[in-house]
Amino acid sequence: MIMMENNTKFNLDTALLQAIADTRTQREIELILCDDTAIQALNRTHRQIDKATDVLSFPLEGDHEHLPLGTIVLSLDHAEAKAAELGHTIQEEIALLFVHGLLHLMGYDHETDDGQMREIEHTILNDFSLPQSLIVRTEEAI
Repeated sequence: MIMMENNTKFNLDTALLQAIADTRTQREIELILCDDTAIQALNRTHRQIDKATDVLSFPLEGDHEHLPLGTIVLSLDHAEAKAAELGHTIQEEIALLFVHGLLHLMGYDHETDDGQMREIEHTILNDFSLPQSLIVRTEEAI
């Protein structure tokens, strides 16, 4: 189940996000939708990076089936800008960011693995007819 904290005026429909989460876990996920200012403060505090970002993941330590998996924080400002740039909907961009955050909550890390996270992300995005993955976009920008 997704527990939503929406700190924006955007009306986010979580049905797609819940369907995605249900394919990977039955554990609760906290989802926070915020602006660039709020996510920058979290990024500065938790990663010592003083800039806004699109998604942050905070996994809950331990594998206890009755405890939440963790928290995903998404920047609506980033989602709106990237959706406009790439020509898809804000809902689709939020879903992309959610998938990325979910996989990080589950312990995957595209910066250190051998492509496992990218493969799983690709599968989920195809299964739900979503646009190109965040990992692929990041790799192409390099």
